[in-house]
Amino acid sequence: MSETGFPGTYSTTTVTQTSTTTVSPNIRFDPSYVRTIPGMLKIAIMGLNILGFICIMVSEVNWHSRANWFNFCAMGGFWITGILLAFYLFHVIEKLYFIPWIMLEMGYCGLWCFFMLTASAACAAQGSLFEAWAAASFFGFLAMIIYGVDAFFKFKAWRAGDIAQGERVRSVQKSETVGTPAY
Repeated sequence: MSETGFPGTYSTTTVTQTSTTTVSPNIRFDPSYVRTIPGMLKIAIMGLNILGFICIMVSEVNWHSRANWFNFCAMGGFWITGILLAFYLFHVIEKLYFIPWIMLEMGYCGLWCFFMLTASAACAAQGSLFEAWAAASFFGFLAMIIYGVDAFFKFKAWRAGDIAQGERVRSVQKSETVGTPAY
């Protein structure tokens, strides 16, 4: 007579995940990056940053501390994003694959999203007095949104275990074994 609570058979499931990362250590120019979503976001950010900078510089009070803070955020974002864009276009990111680029870019985009929020809000507070500052704050808020979207995409890629540039192939193997207990 079999006792209740003890199964007649049992099942064991084994899941094995493997990933293969393929990178090319050659530095080469690849213009196809600008047609990807991250490439388009970088170009949009650079354009909005330069437009905001120009708006502040043509205003009559471009020497004010709020204007200087906005210019620091806009030009810092312009140059850092430009360098990252050049790294992606020439596959420097792929050559230096051991650096956690996704995490670094996620931190950069999150930080600059906050910086652009504060700089644009500071300029928007004076937007009723200086039209150029109102325009700069508009471009700054748009850049802030794009930085936030880029940070979100980087976060999703980081959580998925993606690499910044190159190819990572994942395979999942499942095996199930059915047996009878030995008691």
